[in-house]
Amino acid sequence: MTGYLYGRTCATMPVHRRLLNTDPTYAAARAQLEDLARAHQLGTRHARGGTFVIPVVVHIVFNTPEQEVSFSQAQSQIDALNRDYRARGPDIGTLPDPWKPLVADAGIEFTLATMDPAGNATNGVDRRQTNVQSFSDDDAVKFAARGGIDAWPANRYLNLWVCPMRDFLGYAQFPGGPAATDGVVINYRAFGTVGTATAPFSLGRTAVHEIGHWLNLLHIWGDDGTGCLGSDFVDDTPNQAGPNTGVPGYPHITCDNGPEGDLFVNFMDYTDDAGMVMFTHGQVTRMRASFDGPRSSFQQGGGQGPQPGQAGGSWQYSDVTATTGAPAAAGDPAAVVSGDGAVQVFYRAVDGHIHRLSSGGA
Repeated sequence: MTGYLYGRTCATMPVHRRLLNTDPTYAAARAQLEDLARAHQLGTRHARGGTFVIPVVVHIVFNTPEQEVSFSQAQSQIDALNRDYRARGPDIGTLPDPWKPLVADAGIEFTLATMDPAGNATNGVDRRQTNVQSFSDDDAVKFAARGGIDAWPANRYLNLWVCPMRDFLGYAQFPGGPAATDGVVINYRAFGTVGTATAPFSLGRTAVHEIGHWLNLLHIWGDDGTGCLGSDFVDDTPNQAGPNTGVPGYPHITCDNGPEGDLFVNFMDYTDDAGMVMFTHGQVTRMRASFDGPRSSFQQGGGQGPQPGQAGGSWQYSDVTATTGAPAAAGDPAAVVSGDGAVQVFYRAVDGHIHRLSSGGA
């Protein structure tokens, strides 16, 4: 048995460095997003309010029958994400008192996709048996030609691949990378809370951690080894000397960060699932800033209608449910209004919201 079950391992930073070295557009996108995130932290930009609901497609890639994750296991992972991203985990009450005010509800929820890219009904789970015995961090699992499954459109879905992995529990691609590889990869033994999920990574928190990266969070110690010089660019997470593993005792002091010490209960540390409990307010601000940038195609309320740019040309998409004067949208489309060269199409989508497609030209 490989050693991954004896300590958390995440390949997000090696993937990040590879993209920085091979894709100039990625480096530029990352720099732009960091500027945006800082503007949100300083209060000069403000993220959209409300709850973001992210449609998820779970691509299950297995080599042997015992590696095939069930639908109920996939749903258990979605349930775990929703507990933790809404600060509803049953273990939040166990936090030391000084850390309780730091706990933040991200206002982000997840749901298995109900519509595939072609508009057909789906349960949000996609499967393939492969002859590849195990995958690494080279993105092979994201391509059918390499033994995996191709991504669904990254501006409409969070692609989540579950597969046998060498050396890692999982990894994510930060916002700003190529669409064909955008998403999260999780070891089948650290996915969900039932079935193949194996202690000490059986509470679904590997995906919580990796999706944090997908929403632009860094490791809490700043990935500088143990030098106390790294930063996660979040103001309310204390500086710490490297990752924590297992379930540390409180307080664990490094980098002169007493009296509370390392925030080892944070989802972006390396502790066991039982040791991870919370995101901070600063981390939530940073995650939600990504919805003002590379993740802007995801809507409040979770409709799976057209996203910005999806229709092509100059068409723009918006949810106008709460907009004064929006039509009732009893049909599809409910209204087409043109004037001064503009065209607007209003319709009620599968989420029950009123949506608008608008174009400055025909």
